[in-house]
Amino acid sequence: MSIITLTTDYGLKDHFVGALKGKILSEYSEAQIIDISHYIDPFNTVEASYIISAAYSSFPKGTVHLIGVDMESNKENKHVVMQWNDHYFIAADNGILTMLSQKIVPQKIVAINIHDRLPSGSVDLDVFVKVACHLAKGGLMNIIGKEISSIKEVSSYQPIVSPDGNSLKGNVIYIDHFGNIVTNITKDHFINVAKGRPYEIELKSKNIKTILPNYSAIATSEKYPIKSYEGEKLAVFNESGFLEIAVFRSNPSTVGSASSLLGLNYQSIITILFGT
Repeated sequence: MSIITLTTDYGLKDHFVGALKGKILSEYSEAQIIDISHYIDPFNTVEASYIISAAYSSFPKGTVHLIGVDMESNKENKHVVMQWNDHYFIAADNGILTMLSQKIVPQKIVAINIHDRLPSGSVDLDVFVKVACHLAKGGLMNIIGKEISSIKEVSSYQPIVSPDGNSLKGNVIYIDHFGNIVTNITKDHFINVAKGRPYEIELKSKNIKTILPNYSAIATSEKYPIKSYEGEKLAVFNESGFLEIAVFRSNPSTVGSASSLLGLNYQSIITILFGT
């Protein structure tokens, strides 16, 4: 049984997610369909890129990932399939796959060209479903597209190092369910710039001078229970390797979160200063 994952900005109020699953099962009844997320902010390709980058490795090799965010085919964004790290990713060429391709060189990329082979009245989603089911059944990429050498890259995914090498600026790319903020600064990038130097993460309130190995490491004293540290801000590299700023055991609906308490929102600038 082949796995097809779904990542969209459809939400769950409307019929779109159910209809999408119905289309897949009508095309390939043996498909195993797994939801990654349907709450991507509308047309937010950066958020979609982070979510799929964080989730894909939990699935077995050969999984097909259908990404329905800003998926309409137009003169700027063609439809593509990327074979990457033995997974398949179907998306519009709008920058969503940039975060993946920056880590590992794609094995193969094709521009999908089956649009005129589908019945009259077919929409972009029908194209993605047809391609996903074809790949899930073991079909070849060359059947559904023409090989291309590259995809659209978006520079906003990359943090910026100052000319003197003494600061690293990134952006908030995602705010999770707990209100923790995720930046586009990776652990590898941080290490390469820091070179063992002391550092501070610049915030409007008191700066953070230590990136912890995990959330509970905020409890530095044996004299006090962990509960006494609730509400303190901290920084970690999350399981996907991205710098995350959080408020320990925060609750966005009651006491606030890193986003609300520290004034950090989508695309906010995060600066790390390094000692000389």
